[in-house]
Amino acid sequence: MPSKTPHTNGDKPVENGINGTKDVEMKDDAPATLKGGKGKKLKEGDEEMTVVVPPSKGSKLSAPPPKDTDGDVAMDGNEGAEGEDAGAVKIDPVAKAVADIKSNFPLLERAVTLFDARFSLRALRSISSIRKRLTPDILAQVITETYPSTSPAAKSLLVAIDRENATFTKPASSEMEIDSESKKSAKKEQKEIIPEVDIFLGILTQIYYLDNKITQQGAEFSAYLAERIHTLNRRTLDSLTARVYFYYSLFCEQMAPLPPSPSSPVVALRPTLLSALRTAVLRKDIDTQSTVIVLLLRNYLSTFHIAQADLLLSHTKFPDTASNNQVARYLYYQGRIRAIQLQYSDAHEFLVAATRKAPTSPSAAGFAQTAQKLLLVVQLLMGDIPERATFRVASMERALQPYLMLVQAVRVGLLGEFENVINQHAETFRRDGTYTLILRLRQNVIKTGIRMMSLSYSRISLRDICIRLKLDSEESAEYIVAKAIRDGVIEASLDRERGFMKSKEVGDIYATREPGDAFHDRIRACLTLHDESVKAMRFPMNQHRLELKNAQEAREREREMAKEIQDGDLDEDDLGGEFEGM
Repeated sequence: MPSKTPHTNGDKPVENGINGTKDVEMKDDAPATLKGGKGKKLKEGDEEMTVVVPPSKGSKLSAPPPKDTDGDVAMDGNEGAEGEDAGAVKIDPVAKAVADIKSNFPLLERAVTLFDARFSLRALRSISSIRKRLTPDILAQVITETYPSTSPAAKSLLVAIDRENATFTKPASSEMEIDSESKKSAKKEQKEIIPEVDIFLGILTQIYYLDNKITQQGAEFSAYLAERIHTLNRRTLDSLTARVYFYYSLFCEQMAPLPPSPSSPVVALRPTLLSALRTAVLRKDIDTQSTVIVLLLRNYLSTFHIAQADLLLSHTKFPDTASNNQVARYLYYQGRIRAIQLQYSDAHEFLVAATRKAPTSPSAAGFAQTAQKLLLVVQLLMGDIPERATFRVASMERALQPYLMLVQAVRVGLLGEFENVINQHAETFRRDGTYTLILRLRQNVIKTGIRMMSLSYSRISLRDICIRLKLDSEESAEYIVAKAIRDGVIEASLDRERGFMKSKEVGDIYATREPGDAFHDRIRACLTLHDESVKAMRFPMNQHRLELKNAQEAREREREMAKEIQDGDLDEDDLGGEFEGM
């Protein structure tokens, strides 16, 4: 009987991996059978069954894995916690910021390789998400991991952010191995950093200075960047150059003494901007040209040099292919200049175009509000009353509240209420730069009052007009009424002998050309928007030439092959059956 005991595991069929209590007791023979049967073909079926039978639940419990021997047997509550920690891996914000900055370097390299500015613009658009995390340590880490220790550009950038003692982690070429794989890596490491990367990191340094209000050092570093860009003379730097000059101008505007002081740094910046504009025109640098023109207009308006700004507009041509943001700024400043020069019709046209081109993103709400405020004042100066829906826009309702009260006072024609609104919100109007224009509205309030009286009364005396409008004398009322009739504000006649104003019957406005003119203006605006949208579409440069070149080369190859076939140098088998002839 003892000799048959070891064979009890194979005498009975196995059911679901459990063969009774005797099968569980055979745990010492299973490893021996597996060990002895390794590499050999077993003859007996029962011994083969001992190899195939999976371990039972009891055997699993009796032989736990080694991980559980440390006391981690109760895995019910901790296993879920470890899974959550593994899923929500904490990301180092410094490493994330460094990786985001470095991810723009391949875009700049592609912009240089393909000579396509779209990749540079894509890198510049990523700055808005990076600027909140910029610190000198992050910039220093990017510089030390990107440049070799002997790079002068890296040293200048580190000095600018006060990290000149930072240690470089990029391996030098002398410390590398000599095998074939290390040679390839050495070539990659020794690859020269393109100047576009230098200027991009310089722009990030400018933004760090601007956000931390380090204006003096920011202006000095911006002057250094502008000088370096001027010496490089690379067309792939155009979009980066425009951004450098933009921040350079902002630094000068924030330095004391502030404009409109004649000794403000913005006055000293004008020769630099004019030189940059001349260079950009000669190099056909569209981005820098449009940006510098807008900065010069802003510069002249900050010191109230309207005549010089008008001369700049008359002697320069704004690029047709400029970016939409620069076009909106240019139209706004042009509208402000025309409004100051009393050319309200032209100013209204420019400001309407500026509000239509204004970006719709919440980050650009300030520009839309500023343009809309100036547009409302120009509409009032033209004698028009803005629509009520303009003041109900969610993003402008609070900002336009003082202007709503102003429009209500002008619409009713009450001179006293108009003066009260000015006195109450004078500081807001001065901050918006519309105070001097609003002071001109006094005559418009009087004209509006006269228009309301001409619609209400068929005949009214000059004395009543003087009392209602709170004028000094009847002669002043007579002069104002005569000017309103001459300007076409009202349809009436003035009887000086009897001292009254007689209104004419109001005709049907749809019988005039005014509705047609308004409809024509809207159609023209839509067509202009369509044309500008088509011009704004960007395509890879010289792509059509590459296609024509490839087609021409294919035709040349076909001619050569056909000629060789005719001469007998080639046959159809040599062509692989793909040549179809001319």
